[in-house]
Amino acid sequence: MNNPILPDMLERPDGHSIAYHHTPGDAPGVIFCSGFMSDMEGTKAVALEQALYDLGRSYTRFDYFGHGQSTGLFKDGSISRWTDDALAVLDECTAGPQVIVGSSMGGWIGLRMALLRPDRVKGFVGIAAAPDFTTRMEADMPEEALKLLESQGYWEQPSEYSDEPYVITKKLIDDGRRNFVLGGEIDFGGPVHLLQGMKDDSVPWQTALTIQEQLRTQDVVVSLMKDGDHRLSEPDDLNRLLIAVERMCTALERKI
Repeated sequence: MNNPILPDMLERPDGHSIAYHHTPGDAPGVIFCSGFMSDMEGTKAVALEQALYDLGRSYTRFDYFGHGQSTGLFKDGSISRWTDDALAVLDECTAGPQVIVGSSMGGWIGLRMALLRPDRVKGFVGIAAAPDFTTRMEADMPEEALKLLESQGYWEQPSEYSDEPYVITKKLIDDGRRNFVLGGEIDFGGPVHLLQGMKDDSVPWQTALTIQEQLRTQDVVVSLMKDGDHRLSEPDDLNRLLIAVERMCTALERKI
């Protein structure tokens, strides 16, 4: 497989550009939505690309506004903005039915996509999916952070996954409330597979059970890895992910 070193760029109406790689292939295609402050060069996104290329399946990975190789500043982003980016990639860079694979925050974005584009999104695979995570983020903030959020509009939270701190903005917290999906039934009828580590210190494993309870669809599989962490990027984890994605795509293919 020979992807260009430089990604393609999707121009957005405000002059910013979303970086993406698209591999044409069979439908249903797969779109990977990465996590908070993550990008499309992550282990899971790249491993899926190679595996699906070998299987001849369409695959798309991209960077949200302010992430990776896309333009914009991370601190200016929000769940609404990043959802709009993902929908633009879906609408303008892919064709036909798609399975969304959402990692952590990408799970929230992916569920929003499923609700907003039911004609295009036919399946969803969550990896430590973290819908509505801004609620937990705000609740876990120390008092000083909450004060900084009000006085300067942001707080720099140290990250265990990166040398760069997480820049948590008041805009992110406030906008998150407009995108919550766990307040009632999640009106999606397609197949769903949730992969969740039980040693995840970022997303409580019970979150996966909450998601499956609130999904309208009855076609839900929850896989709990007793020793799995938040990343789920070990070889066995990647194999489980690939099997879950391709099994879903194959089942959907019979219905196209």
